[in-house]
Amino acid sequence: MNDSQVSPNNLLDATDCLEAIGVFRGWKNFLFAIIILSLLLTQACFWLVNTGYIKTTAESDSEIAKSVQTTASVTMGESTSVPEGPEAGSLQDTSRQETAGLSEASIREIIGEPNEPDKKAAAQEKTKGDSIFAITFEKMTVVLHFVNALLILTSILYCLTMLFSLKISLLGRLGGINHICRAFFLSLLFLILLLPWQSIFGSFVIGAMYTPAELAKGYTSHSNSSGMLPNVLYYLRFTGYWAFIVLLLLFSQLRSARWARAILRRLEII
Repeated sequence: MNDSQVSPNNLLDATDCLEAIGVFRGWKNFLFAIIILSLLLTQACFWLVNTGYIKTTAESDSEIAKSVQTTASVTMGESTSVPEGPEAGSLQDTSRQETAGLSEASIREIIGEPNEPDKKAAAQEKTKGDSIFAITFEKMTVVLHFVNALLILTSILYCLTMLFSLKISLLGRLGGINHICRAFFLSLLFLILLLPWQSIFGSFVIGAMYTPAELAKGYTSHSNSSGMLPNVLYYLRFTGYWAFIVLLLLFSQLRSARWARAILRRLEII
């Protein structure tokens, strides 16, 4: 008689736990998709900067300075060039007579300032940089900051979802505890390695996440270095570390899928 009273209650408890598991499983898969998409966006930002498609602030400033210096030198060379030979005197006299009646402002409009860069080219470059569809480092900075914030929030929620699923499995005795325990610890390790600890502890502890300033600094150091070891460390920092935490996340998701199959298998036996 006691068995007949306990068995229906156990089945009801198992059913309630199974419904809760279904809710957490759906949110877990949704958060997993957001995390994967965010990680792919961070890696895309790295390769856009690494391939030179997006110029960093330092590169843009140096290119502008070089173009201004080149334009100024060419303009100075043209303005100070003097003809040589026997016709030099007559040409100079003719030019003096032609420019005698011109004002100083008119002469400046004709020959231009020697140290002034090409305004038309600068305006074209500015229009090109300010285009809506142009991908600049400033726009990438906004995207990377947003993706980093989204990564932190979704990763924390992902770990909490794993923890609640583990608790429900223990309380409801649904089975698959081995798989869900492994999934939870893998997700916890993923979260710990993902967070940007370098913002707190400096270079002593480094997380897989990185800010736009770190990306620009790393790319600049990589461009200026010629040794093999700095280049290997550069790619390990921005690509190898990323690949490692992605594997942790995939293994955690795989373990949670095995846990769900184990629960269904046990319920079929019951």
